[in-house]
Amino acid sequence: MRGYINIPGSVNCNCCKICGARPIIVLIKDIGYVVKCPVDDNHYKTHAGLIDINDWNIHNTDCINHEEEKLIFSFH
Repeated sequence: MRGYINIPGSVNCNCCKICGARPIIVLIKDIGYVVKCPVDDNHYKTHAGLIDINDWNIHNTDCINHEEEKLIFSFH
């Protein structure tokens, strides 16, 4: 098992405002889930608990290349 879950492209989720990577969901032992940047642990991550993509989106509104990211991850 990889230890993380990729967020499906059908879910509206901003990329990391620092590096432009699409976030992943990680289970932190028995504490809960974290939405975080897959590139660097020092980039923003949500508090452990329920999967909070809204919190991620609020803190990552100034995406480096938001339009390109939408094209890459949209399935329509």
